[in-house]
Amino acid sequence: MNWRSKTPFATPRSRIAALVSLLAACAVIAAPAWATDIGSLQSKVDSARQQAGALASDLEAKQRQMVAAQQQAAAAAAREHQLSSLLAVGEQRAAVFGRKVDEAQRHLAIERARLRRALAALRGRLVAIYKNGMPDVTDLVLSANGFDDLVTRADYLRLIENSDSSLAGRVKQVRDSVKFELGVVERLKARQDAYNARIATARDQIASVRQQAESQASQLAAIRASREATLSELQSNINGWMGQIEQAQQVSAAQAQATVGRWLGGPFSIPSAIVMCESGGNYGAVNQSSGAGGAYQILPSTWAGYGGKGSPQSGSKQQQDQIAAQIWADSGPGAWVCAG
Repeated sequence: MNWRSKTPFATPRSRIAALVSLLAACAVIAAPAWATDIGSLQSKVDSARQQAGALASDLEAKQRQMVAAQQQAAAAAAREHQLSSLLAVGEQRAAVFGRKVDEAQRHLAIERARLRRALAALRGRLVAIYKNGMPDVTDLVLSANGFDDLVTRADYLRLIENSDSSLAGRVKQVRDSVKFELGVVERLKARQDAYNARIATARDQIASVRQQAESQASQLAAIRASREATLSELQSNINGWMGQIEQAQQVSAAQAQATVGRWLGGPFSIPSAIVMCESGGNYGAVNQSSGAGGAYQILPSTWAGYGGKGSPQSGSKQQQDQIAAQIWADSGPGAWVCAG
């Protein structure tokens, strides 16, 4: 042990090397009992790692596709909002034009009614002229009471003639003007309605694009979540299989150690290589310089401290194994020089 000088019973380095070779040979002998399980686990790990790599690549691709779909949906939503705003303005303008059309139609109806009344009055005037005849200019001159009266009568006659000839024309002119105005407003409203229809169509199309992009992004997100769950499960399986491999390897090493211990007179409660180096596996060995004894070369004070009776080399194999195991549990391999 490291708190005493090395025992004179220690084997030479050639014997330690032979012991290491023996351990390796033992491991080879023991391998068939667990190599198949470890090989199967390792095959699963390799396959899972390949699958995990493929999933990781697929996840990366799905992530890029999902981001692209989300960006497309966002751009389509922005364009849809813009078109909706334009359509709202267009609908307001169309409503204004609609009110102007209604107003012009009412105005035209009024002017048409006036024209009908004017034409009716003109027809009545023509009938009166037909029945009574136009006033004769000579009669007007002869019946006039002076020049002023003559002028007055002449102006009156002219007004009658002008009224008869222009009344219908003036009313028609107003009607045509109103009708023209109505035509202009109706054309403006028709153009606005056509513009609104195009905007509405474009908005519906971009809304369809947005819905498709959002649906694609949602599907990709679901696929990505599924891939992540599968990848997480694979990683968990890999960790579990690796733990089983490590456990199997540790168990196999322990089996090899136990086999070597049996070949060397064990089994021992600490690694056989240390025991063979310390005492050659001799439970009655004594180190004359330090007083350490037994297969594990335990100092008498340490032996007594762990409840040993008498000297270490006089204790039974079972007692030496138990106390050595306790020392190993408390101090580990550092308690033995040969473990260094």
